[in-house]
Amino acid sequence: MPSTAFNYEIVEKVAVLSQSGDTAKELNRVSYNGSPAKYDLRSWRRTDGEEKLLKGLTLTDEEARALKEALNSRGDL
Repeated sequence: MPSTAFNYEIVEKVAVLSQSGDTAKELNRVSYNGSPAKYDLRSWRRTDGEEKLLKGLTLTDEEARALKEALNSRGDL
């Protein structure tokens, strides 16, 4: 039976986009299960020294570049 262990490492903290109580929405570079780090945009809950991943998404470098270009092309930001 395959292992169901889930490991992650925040390799680089890029930005905290918002904070509300013990929950923060952050952009980080995260390695999951030893794989190369990806951009990771998600909410994190940190209480009593514990860290919990909440909803979010991961982006490859290529996807992050495409998102950056799309946001830069908008005139309203």
